Amino acid sequence: MVLPIVAYGDPVLRKVGEEITKDYPQLDKLLTDMYETMERSKGVGLAAPQVNKAIRLFIIDSTRMYDEGEKNEGLSEVFINARMIQELGKVWPYEEGCLSIPGIRDEVHRPEKIRIEYYDRKFKKQEKEFTGLTARVIQHEYDHIEGKLFIDHLKPLRRSLLKGRLEKISKGKVDVDYKMKFPKV
Repeated sequence: MVLPIVAYGDPVLRKVGEEITKDYPQLDKLLTDMYETMERSKGVGLAAPQVNKAIRLFIIDSTRMYDEGEKNEGLSEVFINARMIQELGKVWPYEEGCLSIPGIRDEVHRPEKIRIEYYDRKFKKQEKEFTGLTARVIQHEYDHIEGKLFIDHLKPLRRSLLKGRLEKISKGKVDVDYKMKFPKV
């Protein structure tokens, strides 16, 4: 089932997610619904707060960011109760967007490599290192479970220039081709 994506301005997007257990109610269904929602909205990642759940859960599918046959072909993975261990390497810019902030894209600077600890879909503990675009997608989604948005990484002047557009998004004055839930409608 496709879930509505929570729009900018909803308080759930600013909450730090709570850890869950493998007995979390209907976890498999939630994951299936999140993957379907991400696919339909043409995203490469989706965090639980974006579907109105303030929990430490996100999914990614960075395979869509690579051309077939490229050396690094991306990753499709579930991250439960993730904790960033280390961000390292050269900081590099890349234009990011967010399903909760449609129509706004901007350059965000992030480290090229991360080490993260998490539980996978089978609740098996993992500790892995990721680089490049996959690391960036993970960092973006990890921010969501920490109550942060990609616009928080922008310079104050740039954020202030976006204020009017962000207000319109929270009021539902945006054209999207996926289901959304707006806080001020």
